[in-house]
Amino acid sequence: MQIILLERIEKLGAIGDEVTVKDGYARNFLLPNKKALRANEANRKVFEANRARIEADNAARREDAKSESGNVEGKEVVLIRASSNAGQLYGSVSVRDIADGLVELGAKVNKAMIVLERPIKTLGVYDVRVALHPEVSVGVKVNVARSADEAALQSQGVDVMAAMFDTDVGGFTEAYNPNAEPGEIPADLLDEAEEETEA
Repeated sequence: MQIILLERIEKLGAIGDEVTVKDGYARNFLLPNKKALRANEANRKVFEANRARIEADNAARREDAKSESGNVEGKEVVLIRASSNAGQLYGSVSVRDIADGLVELGAKVNKAMIVLERPIKTLGVYDVRVALHPEVSVGVKVNVARSADEAALQSQGVDVMAAMFDTDVGGFTEAYNPNAEPGEIPADLLDEAEEETEA
């Protein structure tokens, strides 16, 4: 379907560009959200008549987004989640979780502004892009941890999962005597057991 763009859309075009998109994308997203018009003679005349107003509105929204960007850029959202011992989350972090975290920090964002390249399914610190306007985007950090202490360590650059496995001790260990017969109790343990029963 041929459409006329009413705002800049990433990987598609700028205001006023006539582009061809799939019918479903146009009908279900671009047209209902007033991001485009069907490309026909009547709409071309309407667009040209209103072009100056559309561009002025876009410039005003872009300036608002630039002023808001200082309030969002560089923020760190800490999300506490349950995970397996290997660091795999039970579920994944959604754009809504990130948007809610940013709103709690005082940013004016909604979930449509969060650009998540791939789902977050493990513990760690991730860089996430927030598109405040089609022409203004900023970066935030998302710190996914099991506790506030882990989150503080991760924000200092410590890989919590690697550190946990480095310091991991293999639980209960006992002295190994290669010459002992199966089922034989070592003499030093036998002496300790006798001392405990006498005491």
